[in-house]
Amino acid sequence: MDFELNESQRKLVAMVRDFCVREVKPHATEWDRDERFPIEVVHQLGELGLLGMAVPEELGGSQLDAVSIAVVVEEIARWDGSLALTVASHNGLGTSHLLRFGSDELRQKFIPDIASGKKLAAWGLTEPGSGSDAAGLRSTAVRKGAGWVLNGSKMFITQGSVGDTFVVLALTEPEKKQKGITAFLLEKGQKGFSQRQLHGKLGMRSSDTAELVMEDVYVDDGMRIGEVNRGFIDTLQILDKGRITIGALSVGLGRGALEESIAYSKDRKAFGQSIGDFQALRWMMADMATELDAARLLVLRSAWLCDQGRPFTTEAAMGKLFASEAACRAAANGVQIHGGYGFTREFMVERIYRDVKLCTIGEGTSEIQRLVIARDLLKA
Repeated sequence: MDFELNESQRKLVAMVRDFCVREVKPHATEWDRDERFPIEVVHQLGELGLLGMAVPEELGGSQLDAVSIAVVVEEIARWDGSLALTVASHNGLGTSHLLRFGSDELRQKFIPDIASGKKLAAWGLTEPGSGSDAAGLRSTAVRKGAGWVLNGSKMFITQGSVGDTFVVLALTEPEKKQKGITAFLLEKGQKGFSQRQLHGKLGMRSSDTAELVMEDVYVDDGMRIGEVNRGFIDTLQILDKGRITIGALSVGLGRGALEESIAYSKDRKAFGQSIGDFQALRWMMADMATELDAARLLVLRSAWLCDQGRPFTTEAAMGKLFASEAACRAAANGVQIHGGYGFTREFMVERIYRDVKLCTIGEGTSEIQRLVIARDLLKA
């Protein structure tokens, strides 16, 4: 077993860390406070090749392996969970679905601009009445001539109002439920297609979230992604890889809580000594470090299996489940270690505490991860 990153991966992480310390750390609190999507920094990430990490070089991407993508997302999350979520969702959802299941014509037309960051990708599965229960999906796509007419709405869509290219899932044969879902590509500004930005989120406040509305949106059949009625089957493969990056994002947030707490505990004095000298806080940080190391290993195992072309559904679910819940515990401990200051926006742990909760919800809740794991354990 080799638990070390290779030289190329170490240089990649160092580059991302330098960028984040310089361009992200000084501004992330302000972005969070104002709920402002940092489009200028996102464009810089595109110039660095971080918005086309899964895209082949011939389509303008940097074509990194899954382990490299995971460590990039972790490093960005260390400094800003919202920005890491933007990178993870752009690379792992809309882009991946189009890249893996779209026609050659669609890939050639849309992927280069997506990989460079000139256009942002979004992915629409969740609806106002359906999240974990995909059978509750209500958006429809009805045949009309050489194309389809889409009606319905999507909720909690990352990059929903700032995105340019949208992969949306709709029922093409409602009676078949999950087995009657098909994916389509929509573009911002298309007739009948609108976006409404959502405000007032607990965390991930500078990650763009929106509702999408489709009112008699006509799309040519050439904008269909994958085979008719196989959209949800394809989606399961997209979610498996997405769980790797959300697991990595969780580790990054937890790591931020730990590193900020270590620094604070060395500086803060109480009863004539640094609070880091008190056994209770030392044990708290020891538990944080141990759980986060275990989480990272689980996440990287699933990424490594993905790179080897081996099944990784269960391992990705395990990594995402454990990492997200361990990161929540680390964030809570981080606030506790900071005491009253941890309850203010003056210190990063307050933002981490709010951001990290999404990791137990997005890309499948913790309960769904447990169902996936148990299903594998109990299969005949």
